Amino acid sequence: MSTIVNAMTVDVEDYFQVSAFERHIARSDWDSLPCRVEHNVDRICELFSDAGIKGTFFTLGWLAQRYPAMVKRIVAEGHELASHGWEHTRVTQQDPETFRKDVQRSRETLEALSGQPVRGYRAASYSIGRDNLWALDVLADAGYRYSSSVVPIRHDNYGMPGAPRFAHLVAGDRLLEVPPTTLPVAGRNFNFGGGGWFRLFPYALSRQALHQVNEAESQPCVFYFHPWEIDPDQPRVPGVGLRTRFRHYLNLKRTYPRLQRLLGDFRWGRMDEVFLGGEASA
Repeated sequence: MSTIVNAMTVDVEDYFQVSAFERHIARSDWDSLPCRVEHNVDRICELFSDAGIKGTFFTLGWLAQRYPAMVKRIVAEGHELASHGWEHTRVTQQDPETFRKDVQRSRETLEALSGQPVRGYRAASYSIGRDNLWALDVLADAGYRYSSSVVPIRHDNYGMPGAPRFAHLVAGDRLLEVPPTTLPVAGRNFNFGGGGWFRLFPYALSRQALHQVNEAESQPCVFYFHPWEIDPDQPRVPGVGLRTRFRHYLNLKRTYPRLQRLLGDFRWGRMDEVFLGGEASA
């Protein structure tokens, strides 16, 4: 096991809130749908406790407002609470003023519920890229200390291939951007930081990629997953296309045991502890 501590992160959103389902589930229907996130977050907290690790939970304000006990458990167990925006609206769908109100509202709500400072932000679907880098300045102006919102890959829904692969200062050095882990293969970056990629490829491939970043590049990894990814019994959304069904439902039964292996194979900590150092306890 490497001596490097990596960042373990959870994007706290429910199955009906993912961007791929936007055309199939209206936001006005969210309140009427069965919500499974609280139970799944409980399972994640137990998983982390069994492994003896702390992580960062990027949480939607919409969910935090409805499930304050979930937020309190996250914080009570020593995890970092960070912002995932209010209701999973991609930054590409917002103008600067709308985005400013969104990130302020979500941060203020999370801080009021938790009694803890919220320093980190992750955009819905990693939707900050070359055409809306103004969002990083908005985050810095709003008091955030770091973002994890730009992925240096080529993807049909997101990504900024030329962006740095590791943590770097942005917004006039006022904000730290911390991308999820990628690895260059044949001249192209691939995402080995979690999500659907973790479910698609054999576990051994993800393990080798993370190990290479730790050992060959001496850099901490950033891993992410979602509560719905450990929930194979979640309701199926009707009418979605083949590619969306493949990406969302692939290997859901394998995610939890793979996470158990991952937590044992590497050292893990909170984003603020790994990348902000002593500021995490300030």
